[in-house]
Amino acid sequence: MNVFTALKHRPFALLWTGQTVSRLGDNLHRIALAWWVLEKTGSATAMGTVLVLSQIPTLVFILIGGVVVDRFPRIRIMFLSDISSGAVVTFIAVFSWLGILEIWHIYIASLIFGFVEAFFFPAYQAVIPQITPRDMLTSANSLNGLSHRVMGVIGPIIGASLVAIGGTSLAFGLDALSFFISALCVFPILRAGLYEMPKQVNASETAASPKSMREAIKQGIVDIREGFDAIIGIPWIWVTIVIFGFLNIMEGSPRAVAMPFLIKNDLGADVSVMGWFGSAFSVGYVLSALWLGQYKRLRHRGLLGYLPVMLNGVMLLLFGLKSPIPVLVAAMFVYGFCFNIFALVWNNTLQEMVPHDKLGRVYAIDSLGSWVLLPIGFALAGWATDLIGAPAVFMIGGFGTILMVLIGLSHPAVRNLD
Repeated sequence: MNVFTALKHRPFALLWTGQTVSRLGDNLHRIALAWWVLEKTGSATAMGTVLVLSQIPTLVFILIGGVVVDRFPRIRIMFLSDISSGAVVTFIAVFSWLGILEIWHIYIASLIFGFVEAFFFPAYQAVIPQITPRDMLTSANSLNGLSHRVMGVIGPIIGASLVAIGGTSLAFGLDALSFFISALCVFPILRAGLYEMPKQVNASETAASPKSMREAIKQGIVDIREGFDAIIGIPWIWVTIVIFGFLNIMEGSPRAVAMPFLIKNDLGADVSVMGWFGSAFSVGYVLSALWLGQYKRLRHRGLLGYLPVMLNGVMLLLFGLKSPIPVLVAAMFVYGFCFNIFALVWNNTLQEMVPHDKLGRVYAIDSLGSWVLLPIGFALAGWATDLIGAPAVFMIGGFGTILMVLIGLSHPAVRNLD
């Protein structure tokens, strides 16, 4: 199977192109923002606060977002999300260029981004199988990860170069432009009206939806319950969501919060090393996507998904040991390679096991379960980095990741999934 097969399908090709450009902008933004906070405040607690504020609205509204994307046009939701995000980043870019950007501006922007993500994420995840033929789904999911990480290869390097040479305003400005380009790519699909409603949900059902607030709330509760029922009926899904709710604290918090401080304070390096780490992660992710994207069906998916995550725990330990920078670049390559293996297994199993008309809600519940503890993790990582140092945070994260994988593998629904 050719990994690029799904690009022959025009709606997916348009969607993929827009998201590829947007992801390039995201990587520019991520590097610029992390270094801006580090230089502006010198505080890991402030870094953690930015991430906490971006997560809270997502967690509060993600279930509502899942219901909305299963009952209203997903493409339209994505279009509005891109326009909104582009407008917010435009303000950040202008304020940075004028030299008046403050940390509280970033806090407010983080809250807005978190709210938009609560609707965009389930819409995007659920629209892929809606607009893509079933026999192209493995290709589409691989290309999805491929674009994410190809842009992750060049984005951090470009972002670090922009920050080093011209400051943060240009990186923020290009991120804003990427959102508007993504909206333009989505617009032809929206205008064609071919995928206005999710499968198995037609316009007449929407027109007959409850008009009173009370009935709407009752219907929303019913919709959410259906999503939970779909998850509870499949042990592989609910066990993995629970495990990764804890594992993401161990794995994600050190990389998101402590990494810039490890680079500057413990490794004695500059923003360019942060770019190289991000790019190495993405190269590994891309090669993994190219490898797995050739298969129409993945076998032994439980072990295939979980064991690479355990290896990532070992990679975190290398950062905690303050290994030489070339070793850490290699570790980030392995990390990205393994990270994509689980991501592809997870998306394939959800799209195979969950009916399409419930997929938006299931992705929303998955996001809530997986991310619900992240604000606590980000806050603790920021506090711990300031108190005991970034290396110790990485050591705790590495051992915690390995432990959570072992707990997950103790359940037969995980070990025996083919």
